Amino acid sequence: MPGTTDPAPPGAARIELTDIHKNYGGVRAIRHADLIVAPGEVHALVGENGAGKSTLIKILSGAERADGGTIRYDGRDVTISSTSDAIGLGVQTVYQEPQLFPELSVAENVFVGREITRAGRIDWSAQAEQMHTLLATVGLPDRVSTVPVGQLSIAEQQQVSIAKALAAEASVLILDEPSAILTDSEIEVLFAVIRRLTGTGVSVIYISHRLDELFRIADRVTVMRDGRTITTRPIAELSVRQIAELMVGGIVTASRRDDAAASRGAPVLRLESLASGDRFHGVDLQVAAGEIVGVYGLIGSGAGDVAAAVYGMVPVTEGTLWYDGGARRFANPRQAKREGISMLPANRSAQGSFAFQSIAFNITIGALGVLSAVRGWVSGRRETAIADDMIARLSIKTPSARQPISAMSGGNAQKVILARQLVQPPRLLVLAEPTQGVDIGAKEEIHRIVSGLADDGAAVLVTTSDLGEVLRISDRILVMREGRIAAEFGPDASQVQILAAAAGDERAQEAAGLAPIDPDEQEGAAG
Repeated sequence: MPGTTDPAPPGAARIELTDIHKNYGGVRAIRHADLIVAPGEVHALVGENGAGKSTLIKILSGAERADGGTIRYDGRDVTISSTSDAIGLGVQTVYQEPQLFPELSVAENVFVGREITRAGRIDWSAQAEQMHTLLATVGLPDRVSTVPVGQLSIAEQQQVSIAKALAAEASVLILDEPSAILTDSEIEVLFAVIRRLTGTGVSVIYISHRLDELFRIADRVTVMRDGRTITTRPIAELSVRQIAELMVGGIVTASRRDDAAASRGAPVLRLESLASGDRFHGVDLQVAAGEIVGVYGLIGSGAGDVAAAVYGMVPVTEGTLWYDGGARRFANPRQAKREGISMLPANRSAQGSFAFQSIAFNITIGALGVLSAVRGWVSGRRETAIADDMIARLSIKTPSARQPISAMSGGNAQKVILARQLVQPPRLLVLAEPTQGVDIGAKEEIHRIVSGLADDGAAVLVTTSDLGEVLRISDRILVMREGRIAAEFGPDASQVQILAAAAGDERAQEAAGLAPIDPDEQEGAAG
């Protein structure tokens, strides 16, 4: 039941947070939070963006200090006032995007700041011996020890980040959205690493918006809502739907877009045999005014690159891109923007936001012409009015338009970046992974906004690796595999059909009533 807390498994708790609260000015980020994690346990921490879980983790890792409450470690009261305090206790955090030095080797990254020395010099042989053990624990071969981190995949960099935490003798490992940018096979590697760690007694706090995966790795789950701990329960006692309902405080309905409500117009975008180097080949698709076309593919399928090519972010090397009836080649995003195309990029932190600027700045920076007053000066009053209007329209939770976007939760930050694309209503809206890393409530709001834009006549192209998302939001679904369109479905497609086409599983395709796909026949097929 909400408000209940299931005690930790028998034995002393590794870490215990009780009645934690934290204010930022007039905003109560945490009202009352409890968290008890046992040794060797995978403890999932979930909640909508803004629920308080990020603040709670910052307090535990020493990045913020609680205004009240108690923290106990191995049965004794402790104070965590800084990251040094947390590290001294063995608390380490691995973030979604690895925080490593790309030009340094794996070994240098792992031991930077904590080099093993003897007689005032680095003991390279001792470090090499420890690296062998660490790499074996995280599932990496010895040979990567001398490889620059920048040459590794994101998944491998994440494994290096875990090795770095273990080198600091981590006893509590916080994994913040570790699977958001990983493929299915990479997630299995991550889970294998986690199981090895918990087998040695390491406590893992696992934060994720991908609720289904929690049932494959977590022992217990704590749900937060509105700055409070709602419940802590064994994962086996719950379902995905029950967790989602605890997060949002109500009944969750997985409704699909109403196809009858969509009023189709003339084609706005048409791709004919489009290619971009080795990213994708022979892609055919079209998107009409008032239509949402979803392109689904596993990570590495090329789906995201198609979106980038439409917006001029990657070059088109073959084929034709038709926009509003004319053949176009957009050399850069500025050209695409001038033609009425807007894009929400997948990597919002690197490509979508100005982290230390205000929400108002982030919303209006793409529409300086609208803000310009006499003699080209930007009107601050107009900037504020536009920002306040978009904040209201998109239900962005913030005390002020002047708050830095870096202080916002992931879902609200994503809506700010989406708002920028809507200041000047687009003719074509391109969305790449529009709800990656956001909670279920923010996801539903973003889907509602996008559906409303299509109902108003915009053409919408969505590329996503989220199966539930593509089924919920799309009027038509295209599946990409190995850089090509593998299949097309209507809105009533099943998950089995789409996954079979995306994975290239011929037996699964036959079970779903699909014929095996011949790549040669797909080239040039109508989208």
